[in-house]
Parts: sequence; structure tokens; C-alpha cells
Amino acid sequence: MTTPGYCLFDTAIGACAVAWGERGLKGVQLPEADAAKTRARMTRRVPDIVEAAPPAAVRDAIAAIAALVGGEGRDLSAIPLDMDDIAAFPRGVYEVARTIRPGQTLTYGEIATRLGDPLQARAVGEALGRNPFAIVVPCHRVLAAGGRLGGFSANGGVVTKLRLLEIEGARIGDDGPGLFDDLPMAVRAPPRR
Repeated sequence: MTTPGYCLFDTAIGACAVAWGERGLKGVQLPEADAAKTRARMTRRVPDIVEAAPPAAVRDAIAAIAALVGGEGRDLSAIPLDMDDIAAFPRGVYEVARTIRPGQTLTYGEIATRLGDPLQARAVGEALGRNPFAIVVPCHRVLAAGGRLGGFSANGGVVTKLRLLEIEGARIGDDGPGLFDDLPMAVRAPPRR
């Protein structure tokens, strides 16, 4: 990519941030309570970076991320990520999670099985809880056993996870009801702008 830096950008769910380096994105931050908190979280996550205008490849990634959370079926799996500082197990988790298409889901156990050890579902959840590339590594598409939501470490927790899954049109099974058909209207409200 280019000289490391970061910037904030607007999306349908609020101001997100992205950090980049020479080999790809170094981090993606979902909205915090306000832009200052989003900025602070990003600079803690990726120290020694400065706010800068994004280069062309980063602008393309930003546009794709914004389109996805805006309701377009975008594939973010080709966005380059810099995972040099990530240990082998979480890196494997992130690589499997990146194969989940918009509107689809896997469970923590299914990812553990794909990594060769179905008993590592909890470790998969822990790795996803520390996911530095939210949205690009779509941890929101990973559910607990039995279709339960599980956790979500972004601001807003499970409500944010629900919003992202709803934006993507996630469904249970091939012909089943949507994940949100039985939820109260307050939870199904459209994402904030």
C-alpha cells in the first residue's frame, strides 16, 4: 500500500476508522460512541500511526466497506491485510472467517472444525473477539452453536452484530425465516446514519 496512516470515514452505521501500512490494512475500527472515541481506539490498536489522507488502494477498501454496511452485497475478501503481527491460530481463524459470504454464517465450532480441531470453538470465539479487522474479517457472521448470536466486541455489542447481519440479509438455513423476523421493532430499527 504505502506509508502507514489511518483515517476516519462515514458509513451507514457511523464513523469507522481504517489503518494501513505497506502490506495492507493494519486495522479496521467500527464506530464508537463518537468520532473522538473511534479515533482513540484506532490509535491504541495501531500505535505510532498518524491521521492521513488514504492512498488509492485504501480509498477503494473504504468504499467497499461503506457499501457493504450500506446494504450492498460487497465481497471484501480481496482487500489485503497485514497480519504479520498475528499469531498462527488467530490468523487461521481470520482466514476461514473471510470465506463467509455476505448473508451467510458459520458457527465458532464450524470454524474450529475447518481448522482441524472441533474442540477449539472457544478459542475461535476469543480470536474473533480480538479481531483487528472488523467487517473485512467478518466476525459478525460467526454465531454460537444452535444459531445463537454469541458475543460481539464492537460498540453496541450484539445489537451491532444484528444490524450488520440484517444489512447483509442473513437468514437461518436456506428457506427459513430471517434472523430478525421475531425480534421487537426497536431491535430491528434501521442502522443510524
